Amino acid sequence: MQEEFVKEYKIKDKTKDELNTILVQSIIKTNNELQNARKNYEFAEGELIDYYLYQIKANQSKLNYLIKKSKVNGITIDRIRQIELKNIDKYNAV
Repeated sequence: MQEEFVKEYKIKDKTKDELNTILVQSIIKTNNELQNARKNYEFAEGELIDYYLYQIKANQSKLNYLIKKSKVNGITIDRIRQIELKNIDKYNAV
């Protein structure tokens, strides 16, 4: 059985706006994963408690890093909303 590999794009090939969009998408994805881990933790039993605690801590650390990186790049919450809306429009305008 042969595995398929997805070609990753080089970061150098991206514009600043594309990199900011990827950063915002990562923030949104990580925040959603954090919320899901918190919800799952509420109903976890036995060894799953440790698993979800680990996920919560990992996602919180990642989210803190991404937010710091977005501040360095000058991305604010308002710009995050603008980028989200711009991307929604771009993908729905088919």
